[in-house]
Amino acid sequence: MFDDLRDLYQEVILDHGRKPRNFRRLEDATRTARGDNPLCGDRIELFVKLGEGERIDDVAFQGRGCAISTASASLMTETVRGKLPAEAEALAAQFRDLAMTGTCPHCDAALADEMERLSPLSGVHEFPSRVKCATLAWHTLHAALAGTKEASSE
Repeated sequence: MFDDLRDLYQEVILDHGRKPRNFRRLEDATRTARGDNPLCGDRIELFVKLGEGERIDDVAFQGRGCAISTASASLMTETVRGKLPAEAEALAAQFRDLAMTGTCPHCDAALADEMERLSPLSGVHEFPSRVKCATLAWHTLHAALAGTKEASSE
């Protein structure tokens, strides 16, 4: 059973890595940021469009990176759409816990569905250098929402 779950998780990562969702430039973005992982060369440009009530109406990214970095950015864009910036930040904090430990001991029940969707990336905790790949998009989201324009996985 465990091997089947690991295979499923690998398939999700490979699918999002090969065919990332929301991989495009968002011309009417209200917030943008660039992220860089100098350790392995992953780079991302994130575009966020805040709409009515400051909800994230649209989010997209461009860049280059490994399958984990690309899959994480793809999954992130799907999970933060429709959220308020504070909700997206809370999700990012929980995702960082998941990536670093493989679990989320302090996960908010309100974000359980989103965390389940992100769970294929939980295995990166076994490879510390890959945690930076998985969290780059999330650091970049934080930078975009905070208006700092630059993020690093360092």
